[in-house]
Amino acid sequence: MDLSSLLKSTFGYSSFRPPQQEIIEHVISGKSAFVLMPTGGGKSLCYQIPALVRQGTAIVVSPLLALMRDQVQALCQNGVRAAELNSSLSLDQRKKVLHSLFSDQLDLLYVSPERLLSEGFLDLLSEKVNVALFAIDEAHCVSQWGHDFRPEYLKLSALRERFSSVPLIALTATADNPTRREIVEKLGIKDAATFCNGFDRPNISYRIVPKNSVKKQITDFISSEGKSEAGIIYCLSRATTEQLAEYLCDQGFKALPYHAGLPPRIRERNQKRFIEEEGIIIVATIAFGMGIDKPNVRFVIHANLPKNVESYYQETGRAGRDGLPAAAVLFYGLSDLVRLHRMIDEGEADENRKRIERLKLSSLVGLAETTRCRRQVLLEYFGEDYQIACMNCDTCLLPVEEWDASEAAQKALSAVYRTGQRFGQKHLIDILCGKVTEKITSFGHDNIPTFGVGSELSEKQWSSVFRQLVAGGFLRTDFENFGGLKFTPLSREVLQGKKPIFLRKDPALSAQKKQTRIEKKKKNILSMEGSSEELFQLLRSRRLELAKEFGVPPYVIFHDKTLVEIATKLPTSLSELADIQGIGESKLERYGQEIVSIVKDFKLLATLSS
Repeated sequence: MDLSSLLKSTFGYSSFRPPQQEIIEHVISGKSAFVLMPTGGGKSLCYQIPALVRQGTAIVVSPLLALMRDQVQALCQNGVRAAELNSSLSLDQRKKVLHSLFSDQLDLLYVSPERLLSEGFLDLLSEKVNVALFAIDEAHCVSQWGHDFRPEYLKLSALRERFSSVPLIALTATADNPTRREIVEKLGIKDAATFCNGFDRPNISYRIVPKNSVKKQITDFISSEGKSEAGIIYCLSRATTEQLAEYLCDQGFKALPYHAGLPPRIRERNQKRFIEEEGIIIVATIAFGMGIDKPNVRFVIHANLPKNVESYYQETGRAGRDGLPAAAVLFYGLSDLVRLHRMIDEGEADENRKRIERLKLSSLVGLAETTRCRRQVLLEYFGEDYQIACMNCDTCLLPVEEWDASEAAQKALSAVYRTGQRFGQKHLIDILCGKVTEKITSFGHDNIPTFGVGSELSEKQWSSVFRQLVAGGFLRTDFENFGGLKFTPLSREVLQGKKPIFLRKDPALSAQKKQTRIEKKKKNILSMEGSSEELFQLLRSRRLELAKEFGVPPYVIFHDKTLVEIATKLPTSLSELADIQGIGESKLERYGQEIVSIVKDFKLLATLSS
């Protein structure tokens, strides 16, 4: 079979991306594979096309119901025989799916690991189904060192034991070297070919910003760049998600909270609205997003520091799955770092695991504090060498200066030492700035030599100094003593002037420079002009109506990327529309005539009004 023709007729794409075709041919030939490919890179096609070519039914293991549903709906829209089997189905629906499976009427069946490994199900597959292949999606769930570990995934090694002649393809977007080794070992596919297409998401603009007034910072960003677009905002606590969602609603945005503590009915309703409506912002804990396949999320904001680089990469990767410009913005401060260290120290993990978690957190802090291209630092973490500056992150678009902070660091450490290593950042800054407070006078700290010696820096600048000293390991937080700052083995060298300290200078921008920065940033978010924008919005409105009519998310009908291409190329015949990426034969037959009519009417009105 001509794979390129199948790709175009079924999925509407004119060519494969590297290394999709190589992987597909490998699996079609009956061999197993481990695939590492960035989100939005086309992992699903690597098992969906072999499922259409090989005899029998492909069994796809997927961790979340929402992810299965999205995939199945999208496949059905493309004319593929696909179904899901999980706890959300009624007894009659499950019977219908099983009848289709046993009568060889399915190309793909999506199941959870729990369903696959339930009593007797593997026996039924072995006895009654011609299994074309097994696909393990989100394969990083196998690894106990990964960010989304699922114990059920460990039992999937049974597939190689019982179906040794059936090809197995494991796929993930996020796995460092130890995690990759663990995946292939636990799944029993050490002999499988490995295909690694890198981690770079060039369409995502990365920005990491010190916290000032985070609510205002978030609303300023959305107002200037993400208005009327779908977005996800991640917070550390359940309470913060609800407070921030309410605040955003008061500011005129469509924002909904999502966390594990909400009643299931409300949580499901909010997720459903995010999937099915346009311009919804979800404010969530990390409980949200893993199973979301929404391609037109235009921004992901972290209101707090994540736990590690893997989590940061995975969560930011939910932006711009369609390949169009998207933004990932992280706001962080010392309080986040202190809280995460506390969570590690007070956690139930053994000391070796805690040590690894601290190292992973340090790597994330290094990404946050770097003055280099953020994409370079991010990709280096995953073992990828990215040579050039990306010019699509904040440190490239607005280079950060470094300054010799040796004297300031000595003053900060002196304040810590002379107050007995018992007090937190705010009190120490008040001492350095010579601020007379009730607390300072009660402890007599207005009489120590360091009182008022730091008046050359503002409170905000001192906050940056302390944040970076903690991040660099020159100070640590004493959780058992009310969060006071204490010395580390590195402190005395700095205090004695034996070690120079250079810190990043947090930008204090003038209004003119700030406006220039915002204009640069706007180019990184989906933006169209004139008639193309008008037609795009018209098409998006009709897509929403069709989605409601068919009971599917709008992006299952057409991706934004497809609508952008239609609005740009203005196809006025079915043959011209067939050349648009993402429109296969099934969608052309179902929606083609109406789309062509909308474009023709739009062009006619534009001509008459000109």
